[in-house]
Amino acid sequence: MNKLAGELSVHAITPKSTRGILTCGALTVPCALGRTGRTARKSEGDGATPLGRFELMSVLYRPDRGLRPKTVLPVTPLTATDGWCDDPAHPHYNQPVDLPFAAGHEVLWREDRLYDIVVLLNQNMFPAVPGRGSAIFFHIAREGYSPTEGCVAVAPSHMRAILERVQPGVHINIR
Repeated sequence: MNKLAGELSVHAITPKSTRGILTCGALTVPCALGRTGRTARKSEGDGATPLGRFELMSVLYRPDRGLRPKTVLPVTPLTATDGWCDDPAHPHYNQPVDLPFAAGHEVLWREDRLYDIVVLLNQNMFPAVPGRGSAIFFHIAREGYSPTEGCVAVAPSHMRAILERVQPGVHINIR
């Protein structure tokens, strides 16, 4: 068994890049970043991946599209009624919500495969400051690692390998 990793490290390929390299212990893999690169001043809808150190809190997955990920992190199966509030004016901003939901939200049960496995990060959560970014996740990348809306994304096999290697309290350090 490999030693469990206490931190993931993400570096952009170039300062303005939408692609990066993620390191988890001895494992190094490509990743997708936000469509406008990275930022130290995250704001809602800017398309940037926030710089900083964020805890990997828990894992959600689509049980109809794959086995439960092997990890020490808490794992919950997604349902078709799972959503995430992205409306800065709503009291549930940057929190999970049940669908249908009248305010702005993201659907977690997606038709594409991006959220087949999604890791919740504690970016702008305790407390959530309106407008400072919501739904910043670690999730599955599109083919070709095209940019995200501000998340970090990796290939499905890499996600599973990473989750097997992390220890409780693991953080992702985005530089």
